[in-house]
Amino acid sequence: MPTEFISLTFPNESTDINPLPNPSIDPDYLVRYARNLDDYAFNYTLVPYDSSSYDPFTIGATIASVTKNLKIIIALRPNTIYPTVAAKALSTLDQLSRGRAVVHFIAGGSDVEQGREGDFLNKNERYARLEEYIKILKRAWQSPEPFDWDGKYYQFKQYTNRVRPVNGTSIPISVGGSSDDAYRVGGSLADIFGLWGEPLKETKEQITRIYAEAEKAGRQDRPRIWVTFRPIVAETEELAWAKAHRTLELLQGNRAEGKGRVPADAPPPQNVGSQRLLDIAKRGEVQDRALWYPTVTATNARGASTALVGSVQTIADSLLDYVDLGAELISIRGYDNLNDAIDYGRYVLPKVREALKEREGKTNGAH
Repeated sequence: MPTEFISLTFPNESTDINPLPNPSIDPDYLVRYARNLDDYAFNYTLVPYDSSSYDPFTIGATIASVTKNLKIIIALRPNTIYPTVAAKALSTLDQLSRGRAVVHFIAGGSDVEQGREGDFLNKNERYARLEEYIKILKRAWQSPEPFDWDGKYYQFKQYTNRVRPVNGTSIPISVGGSSDDAYRVGGSLADIFGLWGEPLKETKEQITRIYAEAEKAGRQDRPRIWVTFRPIVAETEELAWAKAHRTLELLQGNRAEGKGRVPADAPPPQNVGSQRLLDIAKRGEVQDRALWYPTVTATNARGASTALVGSVQTIADSLLDYVDLGAELISIRGYDNLNDAIDYGRYVLPKVREALKEREGKTNGAH
């Protein structure tokens, strides 16, 4: 399948480098952002989830109504919605968007964050629940007949789903994480597996683990690999690095002043993915071609936080390095959300696609 690009949905002008205090949804901004992604040929946008933030389904339906091709990835935590309800909600969005719905599952990486919405299962239990949840969704989308379910976490009788996905049987399922449980559940059940940006060596090791779990589960296919970065790009290397250091100063200053997403005195993160990023950051600021880690330490590895720094060519070459490892989906979002997305769409995406097209032409010419 071709390499595809993902962005992240932003409902207002607040950014990591210029955070607005308690911002509301700005409908005009949301529509403008979504349409720019569509116009610049991004393939997907991820609608994130947080216990204190907006409902992804409503945001996703809004995006679907103002775009033509952009696929909408709904971030979903199993504790927040019963699986039979989720099956209908996702199928409804799929029908409204003419087949553009995707779901990305978050098992939950923080006990504190999970507890805010009444979820007190431990990490292993959360992944076991996620496994059961995905199996229910697949059955609900595929089964033409009512069915019962008697699992550890969910029980129901004679459930019937008359809201079918557009293709009749399924909606793409994504799972992310860096723990053994994540590899097992995602490798065995997911269509897509999401990773945060790590050096090439570590990324290759994770992909190998995921593929091994798929094989162990008896799958004939494997999850598509999704890798996420925060590119800082400019016309030249020198300008890009100057921009990167300005960005870092703003991130550090905002966190020190209590304006960042992570408090200055936040404890070490509980999730394995963030712990891995912080451990790698100790090895040095720059890894591989242009992978920059000070943004990780500045944000306590809150979410996807590894940057790529350089000219358009350097960023494109760096992304192609991950395509060569097996990444089919590349997520890129910056720190000046809308302007960065436009720059990526104008310069980075065409450069990567052009390089891939040239490779394809050479391959076809060799036969």
